[in-house]
Amino acid sequence: MSKPHSHAHALPSTQNERSLRVALALTGSFLVVEIVGGILTGSLALLSDAAHMFTDVAALAIALAAIRVARRPADARRTFGYHRFEILAAAFNALLLFAVAIYILFEAWQRYRNPAEIASGGMLIVAVVGLVVNTIALRLLGAGKDASLNVKGAYLEVWSDLLGSIGVIVAALVIRFTGWTWVDSLVAVGIGLWVLPRTWVLLRESVNILLEGVPDGIAIGEVEAAMREVAGVTDVHDLHVWALSSGKTSLTAHVVVAPDTSHETLDTKLRAVLATRFFVRHTTLQIEGRRCDQVGGVCDFDAGPDRVPASDTGHDDHAH
Repeated sequence: MSKPHSHAHALPSTQNERSLRVALALTGSFLVVEIVGGILTGSLALLSDAAHMFTDVAALAIALAAIRVARRPADARRTFGYHRFEILAAAFNALLLFAVAIYILFEAWQRYRNPAEIASGGMLIVAVVGLVVNTIALRLLGAGKDASLNVKGAYLEVWSDLLGSIGVIVAALVIRFTGWTWVDSLVAVGIGLWVLPRTWVLLRESVNILLEGVPDGIAIGEVEAAMREVAGVTDVHDLHVWALSSGKTSLTAHVVVAPDTSHETLDTKLRAVLATRFFVRHTTLQIEGRRCDQVGGVCDFDAGPDRVPASDTGHDDHAH
Protein backbone atom coordinates (compact mmCIF):
# COMPACT_ATOMS: atom_id res chain seq x y z
CA MET A 1 0.00 0.00 0.00
CA SER A 2 1.41 3.36 -0.97
CA LYS A 3 2.41 5.80 1.73
CA PRO A 4 0.87 9.26 1.80
CA HIS A 5 3.00 11.97 0.25
CA SER A 6 4.28 14.87 2.27
CA HIS A 7 5.00 18.11 0.42
CA ALA A 8 7.08 20.70 2.25
CA HIS A 9 8.89 22.82 -0.30
CA ALA A 10 11.32 25.29 1.26
CA LEU A 11 10.79 28.81 0.03
CA PRO A 12 13.67 31.11 -0.91
CA SER A 13 15.08 32.88 2.12
CA THR A 14 13.39 36.14 3.09
CA GLN A 15 16.79 37.24 4.39
CA ASN A 16 18.18 36.84 0.86
CA GLU A 17 15.32 38.93 -0.48
CA ARG A 18 15.93 41.72 2.03
CA SER A 19 19.65 41.72 1.31
CA LEU A 20 19.05 41.86 -2.44
CA ARG A 21 16.58 44.73 -2.05
CA VAL A 22 19.02 46.88 -0.01
CA ALA A 23 21.94 46.03 -2.31
CA LEU A 24 19.84 46.95 -5.35
CA ALA A 25 18.95 50.34 -3.86
CA LEU A 26 22.62 51.09 -3.08
CA THR A 27 24.06 50.02 -6.42
CA GLY A 28 21.24 51.58 -8.43
CA SER A 29 21.80 54.94 -6.79
CA PHE A 30 25.56 54.83 -7.25
CA LEU A 31 25.29 53.74 -10.89
CA VAL A 32 24.05 57.19 -11.87
CA VAL A 33 26.90 58.84 -9.95
CA GLU A 34 29.52 56.62 -11.59
CA ILE A 35 28.27 57.15 -15.13
CA VAL A 36 28.28 60.93 -14.67
CA GLY A 37 31.71 60.76 -13.03
CA GLY A 38 33.14 58.62 -15.83
CA ILE A 39 31.91 61.01 -18.50
CA LEU A 40 33.14 64.14 -16.70
CA THR A 41 36.58 62.71 -15.85
CA GLY A 42 37.11 60.90 -19.16
CA SER A 43 38.18 57.71 -17.35
CA LEU A 44 37.63 54.44 -19.24
CA ALA A 45 38.40 52.48 -16.08
CA LEU A 46 35.64 54.36 -14.30
CA LEU A 47 33.23 53.80 -17.18
CA SER A 48 34.15 50.11 -17.30
CA ASP A 49 33.43 49.96 -13.59
CA ALA A 50 30.12 51.70 -14.30
CA ALA A 51 29.38 49.02 -16.90
CA HIS A 52 29.98 46.40 -14.23
CA MET A 53 27.80 48.39 -11.87
CA PHE A 54 25.05 48.34 -14.50
CA THR A 55 25.28 44.54 -14.66
CA ASP A 56 25.20 44.56 -10.84
CA VAL A 57 21.91 46.45 -10.91
CA ALA A 58 20.49 44.16 -13.59
CA ALA A 59 21.70 41.03 -11.79
CA LEU A 60 20.27 42.14 -8.45
CA ALA A 61 16.93 43.06 -10.03
CA ILE A 62 16.74 39.72 -11.85
CA ALA A 63 17.77 37.81 -8.72
CA LEU A 64 15.11 39.59 -6.67
CA ALA A 65 12.45 38.86 -9.31
CA ALA A 66 13.59 35.23 -9.48
CA ILE A 67 13.15 34.74 -5.73
CA ARG A 68 9.62 36.11 -5.91
CA VAL A 69 8.71 33.97 -8.92
CA ALA A 70 10.24 30.87 -7.32
CA ARG A 71 8.00 31.38 -4.30
CA ARG A 72 4.90 30.78 -6.40
CA PRO A 73 3.31 27.41 -5.55
CA ALA A 74 3.23 24.45 -7.89
CA ASP A 75 0.23 24.21 -10.15
CA ALA A 76 -1.31 21.86 -12.71
CA ARG A 77 1.05 23.10 -15.43
CA ARG A 78 4.28 23.24 -13.40
CA THR A 79 4.06 20.48 -10.83
CA PHE A 80 7.58 21.19 -9.54
CA GLY A 81 6.78 24.86 -9.05
CA TYR A 82 8.95 27.73 -10.28
CA HIS A 83 12.20 27.05 -8.42
CA ARG A 84 14.20 26.63 -11.64
CA PHE A 85 13.51 30.25 -12.57
CA GLU A 86 16.35 31.14 -10.19
CA ILE A 87 18.75 29.04 -12.27
CA LEU A 88 17.61 30.74 -15.47
CA ALA A 89 18.36 34.08 -13.78
CA ALA A 90 21.85 32.90 -12.79
CA ALA A 91 22.58 31.75 -16.36
CA PHE A 92 21.35 35.06 -17.76
CA ASN A 93 23.59 36.98 -15.33
CA ALA A 94 26.59 34.92 -16.47
CA LEU A 95 25.90 35.69 -20.13
CA LEU A 96 25.50 39.37 -19.24
CA LEU A 97 28.89 39.37 -17.52
CA PHE A 98 30.54 37.80 -20.57
CA ALA A 99 29.11 40.50 -22.82
CA VAL A 100 30.29 43.31 -20.54
CA ALA A 101 33.80 41.85 -20.23
CA ILE A 102 34.14 41.66 -24.02
CA TYR A 103 32.89 45.23 -24.39
CA ILE A 104 35.42 46.51 -21.86
CA LEU A 105 38.32 44.75 -23.60
CA PHE A 106 37.27 46.30 -26.92
CA GLU A 107 36.97 49.78 -25.43
CA ALA A 108 40.35 49.44 -23.71
CA TRP A 109 42.00 48.64 -27.05
CA GLN A 110 40.32 51.66 -28.64
CA ARG A 111 41.49 53.90 -25.79
CA TYR A 112 45.04 52.53 -26.03
CA ARG A 113 45.14 53.57 -29.67
CA ASN A 114 43.63 56.98 -28.94
CA PRO A 115 44.63 58.16 -25.43
CA ALA A 116 42.41 60.73 -23.74
CA GLU A 117 42.86 63.28 -20.97
CA ILE A 118 41.73 61.98 -17.58
CA ALA A 119 40.69 64.00 -14.51
CA SER A 120 42.27 61.77 -11.87
CA GLY A 121 40.92 63.74 -8.87
CA GLY A 122 37.26 63.23 -9.72
CA MET A 123 38.02 59.69 -10.81
CA LEU A 124 39.49 58.95 -7.37
CA ILE A 125 36.55 60.41 -5.44
CA VAL A 126 33.95 58.43 -7.40
CA ALA A 127 35.97 55.22 -7.10
CA VAL A 128 36.26 55.56 -3.30
CA VAL A 129 32.49 56.04 -2.98
CA GLY A 130 32.03 52.98 -5.21
CA LEU A 131 34.31 50.92 -2.99
CA VAL A 132 32.20 51.78 0.06
CA VAL A 133 28.93 50.96 -1.71
CA ASN A 134 30.23 47.64 -3.06
CA THR A 135 31.65 46.62 0.31
CA ILE A 136 28.26 47.12 1.96
CA ALA A 137 26.46 45.22 -0.81
CA LEU A 138 29.00 42.38 -0.65
CA ARG A 139 28.48 41.91 3.07
CA LEU A 140 24.72 41.85 2.58
CA LEU A 141 24.89 39.12 -0.07
CA GLY A 142 27.68 37.04 1.46
CA ALA A 143 25.43 35.02 3.77
CA GLY A 144 23.25 33.61 0.99
CA LYS A 145 25.75 33.01 -1.80
CA ASP A 146 26.49 29.36 -0.93
CA ALA A 147 22.84 28.34 -0.72
CA SER A 148 21.62 29.82 -4.01
CA LEU A 149 23.21 30.05 -7.47
CA ASN A 150 20.92 32.99 -8.09
CA VAL A 151 22.35 34.94 -5.13
CA LYS A 152 25.84 33.68 -5.99
CA GLY A 153 25.52 35.25 -9.44
CA ALA A 154 24.60 38.61 -7.90
CA TYR A 155 27.39 38.22 -5.32
CA LEU A 156 29.99 37.63 -8.06
CA GLU A 157 28.74 40.71 -9.90
CA VAL A 158 29.25 42.88 -6.82
CA TRP A 159 32.58 41.22 -5.97
CA SER A 160 33.97 41.93 -9.44
CA ASP A 161 32.78 45.52 -9.17
CA LEU A 162 34.42 45.93 -5.77
CA LEU A 163 37.75 44.84 -7.25
CA GLY A 164 37.06 47.18 -10.12
CA SER A 165 36.69 50.07 -7.68
CA ILE A 166 40.03 49.18 -6.09
CA GLY A 167 41.61 49.06 -9.55
CA VAL A 168 40.20 52.46 -10.44
CA ILE A 169 41.52 53.95 -7.18
CA VAL A 170 45.01 52.62 -7.95
CA ALA A 171 44.81 53.90 -11.52
CA ALA A 172 43.67 57.34 -10.35
CA LEU A 173 46.59 57.62 -7.92
CA VAL A 174 49.13 56.48 -10.52
CA ILE A 175 47.79 58.91 -13.12
CA ARG A 176 47.71 61.75 -10.60
CA PHE A 177 51.36 61.33 -9.57
CA THR A 178 52.95 60.05 -12.80
CA GLY A 179 50.72 61.17 -15.67
CA TRP A 180 50.68 57.62 -17.12
CA THR A 181 47.20 57.66 -18.64
CA TRP A 182 47.71 54.22 -20.20
CA VAL A 183 47.25 52.76 -16.71
CA ASP A 184 43.55 53.58 -17.05
CA SER A 185 43.20 51.19 -20.01
CA LEU A 186 45.34 48.56 -18.27
CA VAL A 187 43.07 48.55 -15.23
CA ALA A 188 40.00 48.33 -17.48
CA VAL A 189 41.48 45.23 -19.17
CA GLY A 190 42.32 43.71 -15.79
CA ILE A 191 38.72 44.16 -14.63
CA GLY A 192 37.43 42.48 -17.77
CA LEU A 193 39.83 39.52 -17.58
CA TRP A 194 39.37 38.94 -13.85
CA VAL A 195 35.66 38.31 -14.09
CA LEU A 196 35.73 35.86 -17.03
CA PRO A 197 36.81 32.61 -15.26
CA ARG A 198 34.38 33.17 -12.38
CA THR A 199 31.60 33.87 -14.83
CA TRP A 200 32.41 30.63 -16.65
CA VAL A 201 32.07 28.67 -13.38
CA LEU A 202 28.68 30.25 -12.69
CA LEU A 203 27.46 29.49 -16.23
CA ARG A 204 28.72 25.90 -16.05
CA GLU A 205 26.93 25.26 -12.76
CA SER A 206 23.71 26.80 -14.08
CA VAL A 207 23.77 24.77 -17.31
CA ASN A 208 24.46 21.58 -15.37
CA ILE A 209 21.28 22.11 -13.35
CA LEU A 210 19.25 23.02 -16.43
CA LEU A 211 20.46 19.80 -18.11
CA GLU A 212 19.52 17.86 -14.96
CA GLY A 213 23.12 16.77 -14.41
CA VAL A 214 24.37 15.26 -11.17
CA PRO A 215 24.92 18.16 -8.71
CA ASP A 216 28.46 19.12 -7.74
CA GLY A 217 29.62 17.30 -4.62
CA ILE A 218 27.64 14.14 -5.33
CA ALA A 219 29.21 11.06 -6.96
CA ILE A 220 26.45 8.87 -8.33
CA GLY A 221 28.65 5.76 -7.96
CA GLU A 222 28.96 6.41 -4.23
CA VAL A 223 25.20 6.90 -3.94
CA GLU A 224 24.52 3.57 -5.64
CA ALA A 225 27.11 1.79 -3.48
CA ALA A 226 25.58 3.21 -0.29
CA MET A 227 22.12 2.04 -1.34
CA ARG A 228 23.40 -1.45 -2.13
CA GLU A 229 24.94 -1.68 1.36
CA VAL A 230 21.50 -1.53 2.98
CA ALA A 231 20.44 -5.00 4.16
CA GLY A 232 17.81 -6.54 1.88
CA VAL A 233 18.88 -4.66 -1.29
CA THR A 234 20.06 -6.99 -4.06
CA ASP A 235 20.23 -4.51 -6.95
CA VAL A 236 19.86 -0.82 -7.77
CA HIS A 237 19.20 0.41 -11.30
CA ASP A 238 17.63 3.26 -13.26
CA LEU A 239 19.23 5.63 -10.73
CA HIS A 240 18.92 9.36 -11.42
CA VAL A 241 20.16 12.28 -9.32
CA TRP A 242 19.55 15.90 -10.30
CA ALA A 243 18.79 19.30 -8.81
CA LEU A 244 15.63 21.28 -9.31
CA SER A 245 17.42 24.40 -8.05
CA SER A 246 20.25 25.25 -5.67
CA GLY A 247 20.04 22.97 -2.63
CA LYS A 248 17.00 21.06 -3.94
CA THR A 249 18.46 17.72 -4.98
CA SER A 250 16.15 14.92 -6.13
CA LEU A 251 16.67 11.19 -6.65
CA THR A 252 14.72 8.40 -8.32
CA ALA A 253 15.73 4.73 -8.46
CA HIS A 254 14.48 1.19 -8.87
CA VAL A 255 15.52 -1.03 -5.96
CA VAL A 256 15.38 -4.84 -6.17
CA VAL A 257 14.89 -6.50 -2.78
CA ALA A 258 15.44 -9.98 -1.42
CA PRO A 259 12.41 -12.21 -0.78
CA ASP A 260 10.55 -11.71 2.49
CA THR A 261 11.95 -8.18 2.87
CA SER A 262 9.62 -5.56 4.28
CA HIS A 263 9.23 -2.88 1.61
CA GLU A 264 8.17 -0.23 4.10
CA THR A 265 11.12 -0.83 6.41
CA LEU A 266 13.60 -0.94 3.55
CA ASP A 267 12.20 2.25 2.05
CA THR A 268 12.66 4.04 5.39
CA LYS A 269 16.25 2.82 5.73
CA LEU A 270 17.18 3.86 2.20
CA ARG A 271 15.75 7.34 2.61
CA ALA A 272 17.62 7.72 5.91
CA VAL A 273 20.92 6.80 4.23
CA LEU A 274 20.33 9.21 1.35
CA ALA A 275 19.37 12.05 3.69
CA THR A 276 22.22 11.66 6.20
CA ARG A 277 25.09 10.79 3.84
CA PHE A 278 24.21 12.80 0.73
CA PHE A 279 21.64 15.36 2.00
CA VAL A 280 19.12 14.12 -0.57
CA ARG A 281 15.65 14.37 0.95
CA HIS A 282 13.45 14.35 -2.13
CA THR A 283 13.41 10.70 -3.21
CA THR A 284 11.15 8.44 -5.27
CA LEU A 285 12.00 4.75 -4.89
CA GLN A 286 10.33 1.92 -6.77
CA ILE A 287 10.73 -1.32 -4.81
CA GLU A 288 10.80 -4.42 -7.02
CA GLY A 289 10.72 -8.15 -6.28
CA ARG A 290 13.03 -8.72 -9.23
CA ARG A 291 14.89 -6.57 -11.71
CA CYS A 292 12.83 -5.34 -14.62
CA ASP A 293 14.03 -5.05 -18.20
CA GLN A 294 14.32 -1.63 -19.77
CA VAL A 295 12.39 -1.58 -23.05
CA GLY A 296 12.48 1.77 -24.83
CA GLY A 297 13.40 3.46 -21.55
CA VAL A 298 10.39 1.94 -19.79
CA CYS A 299 10.57 -0.69 -17.06
CA ASP A 300 8.83 -3.87 -18.31
CA PHE A 301 8.17 -7.05 -16.31
CA ASP A 302 7.34 -10.40 -17.82
CA ALA A 303 4.00 -11.72 -16.65
CA GLY A 304 4.46 -13.97 -13.65
CA PRO A 305 3.39 -14.62 -10.08
CA ASP A 306 6.26 -12.57 -8.63
CA ARG A 307 5.49 -9.44 -10.59
CA VAL A 308 5.16 -6.46 -8.28
CA PRO A 309 2.50 -3.92 -9.30
CA ALA A 310 3.95 -0.42 -9.70
CA SER A 311 1.06 1.05 -7.74
CA ASP A 312 2.18 -0.85 -4.64
CA THR A 313 5.89 -0.13 -4.88
CA GLY A 314 6.35 3.57 -5.41
CA HIS A 315 7.42 5.46 -2.28
CA ASP A 316 7.81 9.19 -2.65
CA ASP A 317 9.19 11.35 0.12
CA HIS A 318 9.14 15.12 -0.32
CA ALA A 319 11.02 16.94 2.42
CA HIS A 320 13.00 19.97 1.35
